[in-house]
Amino acid sequence: MQGRYSRQELFSPIGAEGQKKLQNKHVLLIGAGALGTGNAEALVRAGVGRMTIVDRDYVEESNLQRQQLYSEEDAKLAIPKAVAAKQRLAAINSAVAVQAEVIDASYVELLGLAEEADLIIDATDNYETRLVINDAAHQLGIPWIYGACTGSHGMVFVILPGQTPCLRCLWERGAVGSGHTCDTAGIISPAVTHVVSYQVTEAMKILVEDWQSLNDKLIMFDLWKNMHKEINVSKVKRKTCPTCGESPVYPYLSHENLVKTSVLCGRNTVQIRPAHARKVNLLELEDAFSKQGYKVTRNPYMVTIHFSPHRLAVFYDGRVLIHGTNDGAEAKKYYAKLFG
Repeated sequence: MQGRYSRQELFSPIGAEGQKKLQNKHVLLIGAGALGTGNAEALVRAGVGRMTIVDRDYVEESNLQRQQLYSEEDAKLAIPKAVAAKQRLAAINSAVAVQAEVIDASYVELLGLAEEADLIIDATDNYETRLVINDAAHQLGIPWIYGACTGSHGMVFVILPGQTPCLRCLWERGAVGSGHTCDTAGIISPAVTHVVSYQVTEAMKILVEDWQSLNDKLIMFDLWKNMHKEINVSKVKRKTCPTCGESPVYPYLSHENLVKTSVLCGRNTVQIRPAHARKVNLLELEDAFSKQGYKVTRNPYMVTIHFSPHRLAVFYDGRVLIHGTNDGAEAKKYYAKLFG
């Protein structure tokens, strides 16, 4: 279409030359939920050349409040999110090559998919996957953009291997990660769109190679509490960091540091055990899901939450039994509802 990107090209930091660069770039998008659909639509409309969308989940009715590419029909038919997103994006801009990957991506798949990417955008719902992205991006030397939101709060940070602190540096210093998920703290759509706006803007700067315009601060906001901060985190970068330090070993690209999933023989149950024991406040977990209308029972050792047709038994050390399935990917979906 003649003039399709004319208004974008009139913006001098992009221009015709930047538009050509954008159309030759490949974005790897991890997650096709609220952040993922927002990022995908904006970048496809902007004319990115190629996009790979990775997601393990399918569309549900509760997604429609904030996940902008999906319809009631997608939820009714339980269409995989990556597939539904690809179909909608093709109708928006047929010139963009969109690849849908309906997988629960481990570090092996992520490394393979990231090899050809110019940028990775985080739109996930759990920190284990983010730390895998962090290691993969640093091993391959690919920039990536962290984004997260729950409630009315959001965070964004651009990570450039070899220059900025990595997510592990921020995580271990307590700068990121609240422990809440959309299923425990809820979410309002303006928080999503606010994070997406920051992520897409920084993505476009990277894709048109306007490196000097990148925001090097950790962006934090709470729209409901009228709070906005941009924090200089450059001193958080550590020489001893196993991901971005002087002698990197990329710990999350090895099996021993990942959540362990095992099927319990004959019980139609999957056990998920965190790589490292975590102390779970069973009373807070009971309260959070009871308020949402789920049937919850608690004894001194565990909380049982009923997500019909599944039943989750959560132990104080973070171990979870997901009853009603032998599918590890499906079990991880419910685990993410608990811990992100």
